[in-house]
Amino acid sequence: MSIKRLYVALTAMTLFALSISAQNMQPSSYSKMHNDLLAKQNRVKDQIRVQEAQKYAADLYEECEPEPDIYTEGWDSDLVNCYKDANVPNTKVLDVRHYVMPIKGNYVTSHYGYRPQFGRTHKGVDLRSAIGDTVYSAFSGRVRLTRFERGGYGFYVIVRHENGLETVYGHLSRFLVKPDQYVKAGQPIALSGNTGRSTGPHLHFETRFMGYAINPEAIFDFANRCTHTDSYTFSKSTYTKARDYSPSKRYSASKKSTEENAAASKSHGKKEATTASTRKSTRESRDNSRSTYKVQKGDNLTKIAAANNMSVDQLKKLNGLTSNNVEAGKVLRLK
Repeated sequence: MSIKRLYVALTAMTLFALSISAQNMQPSSYSKMHNDLLAKQNRVKDQIRVQEAQKYAADLYEECEPEPDIYTEGWDSDLVNCYKDANVPNTKVLDVRHYVMPIKGNYVTSHYGYRPQFGRTHKGVDLRSAIGDTVYSAFSGRVRLTRFERGGYGFYVIVRHENGLETVYGHLSRFLVKPDQYVKAGQPIALSGNTGRSTGPHLHFETRFMGYAINPEAIFDFANRCTHTDSYTFSKSTYTKARDYSPSKRYSASKKSTEENAAASKSHGKKEATTASTRKSTRESRDNSRSTYKVQKGDNLTKIAAANNMSVDQLKKLNGLTSNNVEAGKVLRLK
């Protein structure tokens, strides 16, 4: 038999054997095997999804270790704190009117302050965000640095602003600007991420004046997406303190002051002190509970807003105003 005929015969026998094997496999048994395999795959897939969701939720709300101070640590010798030898004033009034919130969300996941478990201060606030969310310049200014720091901020941007502040944006996933580039308030400068020392996606945001890390919540009311007032007075003695002008906070402060004054007066047994304290407390309570104001001749929105611990934007929004002009005699809402 020739080699060609032998090859044809062997091929025919192989095909016949495969045909018999396929015919002997029952459809029902094949279907059961197929369904069992799919069920196992689904269980594994669901388990992975649950584990990922649980880890993401835990990471999102777990407080990260505070980043090292990039103005004094982790920089090359020619990039040390540029304000190291500067004469920083004890107080300075900063214009914070023309602002944009650094990210669309407003949920603060970690506040400014000392972290005893890490032995250092968290010099900004962490704002909830997802990887890829747009990060905006809080004020107009010029980009000073775009860098990467593996052990702290990850990818970060520093912008120096025209009002004297510098803002820091950390744990980014991508830069949208370059050093020395001028940016306007609200211009996209980066995408948020989870780089550097971070246990979950978020934006680390700092506000600094000549190297001093100001508590961002002293300038911004993140819950209401605005600044507390049109200007912020930097002070070396108070820059770490947050501000809160919510009605409930103001009422609590007034009530506490009233109770403390009354207790002090009673302990000293001085009738005149008691009368003066009561009069003062009543006046403070009346001022704090005032909900309207009648515009006097010579008043303007800036003056009225400052007197009532609010920004011009808040005052205009409450009263449906579109311009800064206001007529004498008009009654404005303050709450």
